[in-house]
Amino acid sequence: MIHEVDEGLRRLLGESGLEASGVEVAFDAPTRDWAARRSAPTVCVFLYDIREDATRRGSGAGEVYDADGYLVARRTPPRWFELTYLVTAWASRPQDEHRLLSQVLATLMGADTLPARLLTGTLADLGLTVGLDAGGVGLDAPAAADVWSALGGELKASLQVRARAPLAGVTTETAPPVTEGLVVRSATRSEGAQATPGRRLRYTEATDPGPDGGFAGPRERGPAPARRRRRRRGDRQP
Repeated sequence: MIHEVDEGLRRLLGESGLEASGVEVAFDAPTRDWAARRSAPTVCVFLYDIREDATRRGSGAGEVYDADGYLVARRTPPRWFELTYLVTAWASRPQDEHRLLSQVLATLMGADTLPARLLTGTLADLGLTVGLDAGGVGLDAPAAADVWSALGGELKASLQVRARAPLAGVTTETAPPVTEGLVVRSATRSEGAQATPGRRLRYTEATDPGPDGGFAGPRERGPAPARRRRRRRGDRQP
């Protein structure tokens, strides 16, 4: 999920025209060594804090159906995480860096969420909203000054961006629907007696399974049963 959020942010910033103007979008830690190796204008999106949002933790399991309406799996609810990024601009002049930061800020402030068209992998499959907060308002993550101190670099103008993204739950496949029945044969105790044709329990329209016994060929799967509506609190009894 983390790399999918990275890709969504990279695509979002790319749509703002950064890549078209020759600006690189990187996800490296902005250490002194990294800064010394930089040779082109760069926007660095550094992930430095990951925390679960326990207030959104769910319980139970959801049901997954196939195209024919059959239950094929059960999935636990997704777990939500807050990913906090430190966004900085790197260029030869401070004015250019501030211009890049302004462009990034305008892009992020114009998007409260990562657009669905930019999501990939499990984020696209879940179909849930990935929220974005720019500017660092209400963040519980470490302060920018502490991050720079840990990186061993000099304090630099930066933006704090937080993404709230779901981590897909655990999916457990269910057993396939029963399409075969148990076959029973009977014969007299006398030697040489022929066994009666096989009879399938429950599915009487099935054909004889043949001399080998056991299970006969598969029976066509009937229509999927109607889903029962879950009763909600306050509903009247019929």
